[in-house]
Amino acid sequence: MLNDIQKHRITTGVVAFLAIISIYFVVKLVNEIRAGEYIGTKDTPSTISVTGDADVFAAPDIATISFTARGVGSTTKIAQTKESELVNKAIAYLKGKGIDEKDIKTSNYYAQPKYDYSNGPCVNGYCPTNQPKIVGYEANQTVDVKVRDVDTVGDLLTGLGEQGITEVSGPNFSIENEDGLKDQARAEAIKEARAKAEVLARDLGVHIVRVVNFQESNGGYYPMTAMYSKDAMNQSAGAPTPSAEIPAGQNKINSNVTISYEIR
Repeated sequence: MLNDIQKHRITTGVVAFLAIISIYFVVKLVNEIRAGEYIGTKDTPSTISVTGDADVFAAPDIATISFTARGVGSTTKIAQTKESELVNKAIAYLKGKGIDEKDIKTSNYYAQPKYDYSNGPCVNGYCPTNQPKIVGYEANQTVDVKVRDVDTVGDLLTGLGEQGITEVSGPNFSIENEDGLKDQARAEAIKEARAKAEVLARDLGVHIVRVVNFQESNGGYYPMTAMYSKDAMNQSAGAPTPSAEIPAGQNKINSNVTISYEIR
């Protein structure tokens, strides 16, 4: 059996061992906490950011026009019939001019009552307010037309007026397939940004390593939008209506890029 002295020595040794282990883990924990303060900051590369901007111009190959037909009558049916006759006549004219049916689309339609909101006769300074009274009905249809031969837009606008259409908006000129132009604008913008980065790196006495971030924004510019009203489209009796000259101009495709480069 162990005597008291031996027991004391064993106890003392165990306590000392546990103390050493505790100190070891405390020191390790402190070091890990200190190291954690620098997580995300070690080996962070130095960077420079530059922008590039480029425009590409091209003639539009699509024109969009819209026309509105209205019908008014004492009943909804009469109003709708008048409106439908106008629309059908206009669509038949467009198809006769080579406009494909898939390029003619109704974008809005409604039929609603027309109200009289006038007040009753005033008596001794008092003007009673009458309840709105239905005095007729109106039907309204708006049709969008895509014109693939932009040189015919002026003739079509004139022809719609001759069919009795008094409200036309447009044309809005666009490019049907802009992807190739967008790619071209982007490539030129990237080239400009790279040139700026090389100049900046040379001035700073550093070298470009690689791209670490890229952002792009782009948009198109459609310069031609005209509005045609009843007064502009009506013709004098018996007088020929000259075709409107509608210059299409050019559309601008823009690309703006921001590129960040790692430097050393």
